[in-house]
Amino acid sequence: MRGFPTETHSQTNTNRMGFRVSLFLLALAVVVVSAQKKRPANKEWNYRDGSEKVSMRGVANLTQVLDDWRFDIITQVKNLLQNDHQALLPDYSRIQPLSEALDDLYKEFNALKTHLGELTDKFTAIETFIDEVKTEKANAAPVVPVAAPVTPVRRRLVKTRTPAS
Repeated sequence: MRGFPTETHSQTNTNRMGFRVSLFLLALAVVVVSAQKKRPANKEWNYRDGSEKVSMRGVANLTQVLDDWRFDIITQVKNLLQNDHQALLPDYSRIQPLSEALDDLYKEFNALKTHLGELTDKFTAIETFIDEVKTEKANAAPVVPVAAPVTPVRRRLVKTRTPAS
């Protein structure tokens, strides 16, 4: 028949061999599972059993060792991320859209840094001007405020009406 791949004799034998191996493994698993004894299920683990035999010094030492390991692991990961991040992170340059997005982000960040530098220069000039104005104001003679004429405040008396009965 044309258009259909034909199996060769070696492919057929390979398929049969794979089927036989998988059938044998399935039969072996069934035998192993059925041969195991049914173990009685314990109600719950009693963690208080034998607690009087536990060495608290050993527990403290184990806790200290685990804490030291945690600190060492965190320190190593932090140092790798800071100094050799390429060893931990994938190569983003192989992923084209992500690489372009990171490049755009880097350009935006640099543009913002440049703009921030320009704004800092402008604010430096403004700050020096404000400082000069403050020093001139502090050195100037204090101006005595002139008292404005006081006009008496008039009060109005408002009577409330009581309903007539």
